[in-house]
Amino acid sequence: MKTKDIKAMKNTELIKSLSEIKEKLGKVRFSTAGSKSKNVKEQANFRKDIARILTILNNKSAAL
Repeated sequence: MKTKDIKAMKNTELIKSLSEIKEKLGKVRFSTAGSKSKNVKEQANFRKDIARILTILNNKSAAL
C-alpha cells in the first residue's frame, strides 16, 4: 500500500485493513516456517504496511 492511499482511508477502514494484513502475515509466517518461501520480501512488505498504517492512525489520533 502507498502512503497517500493510507492517508485517504478513514480510521475504521485502517483498522480493518490492519487486521487483514496481520492475518496475512501470520499465514505467510506459518506456511514458510518449514519450507522455503517463493517471495522472500513478502513478510517485510507486510511488516512495512503495518508500520505505515499504525503511524497514520497515531498521527490522526494526535491531531484530534
